[in-house]
Amino acid sequence: MKTVSDRRKYLILLLLLLGPGVILIYLANADHKFKTLPYFGEREWVAGSPDTIYHRVPDITLIDQDSLPFHMSDMDGKIVVADFFFTTCPSICPIMTMQMTRLQWVLEDPAFKDVRFLSHTVNPKNDTPAVLKAYAKQQGADLNLWTFVTGDEEVIWNHGFEGYLISAQQDDAAPGGFLHSSMFVLLDRERHIRGFYDGTSTAEVDNLVIDIKMLLKEEKMKESEKLKA
Repeated sequence: MKTVSDRRKYLILLLLLLGPGVILIYLANADHKFKTLPYFGEREWVAGSPDTIYHRVPDITLIDQDSLPFHMSDMDGKIVVADFFFTTCPSICPIMTMQMTRLQWVLEDPAFKDVRFLSHTVNPKNDTPAVLKAYAKQQGADLNLWTFVTGDEEVIWNHGFEGYLISAQQDDAAPGGFLHSSMFVLLDRERHIRGFYDGTSTAEVDNLVIDIKMLLKEEKMKESEKLKA
């Protein structure tokens, strides 16, 4: 007669043998849900349609560090990390630029070939294309991936408020005379805002790296679904 202890041993052995198979069957039939990044900003109505679309950073024309026209639409199809700064900033900008430079290094792998970096000056009267290019060189920016833009100050400030949903303005009481957000803004390939990250925080920028990986995976899944359709 088997003891209770023997029966228990056989039961445990049986569960160990069957367990992996049961788990595989469950995984094969489960409805997997991949966590996607949120969309930020109010949804906008499509003219003549009951549908709405997610907020997009609008297409505007600025001037890059080479004195060439820059259009936001130039970034279509790319994942973009954007910020607002100025070269003479005595407070948060040096830290933000250091973190953006670090981000550029972290994402050197070919897997991130579609990621671009975009820095808007909030002090265009001082930050001419030549000043921006010298600053970029000093900071070790790869200008094949990282673009610095200037232009009309009102256009840039409004672009920060209305496009990126962050602060960007002149303020005599602020350090250096300008008030702007410390946030890095993550855009997907269609210029939708998918995340905000404190550009002065190493931990936040590390989270940004994780979210870029998630966004790339999301885009890959979308492409796969299109091929199946």
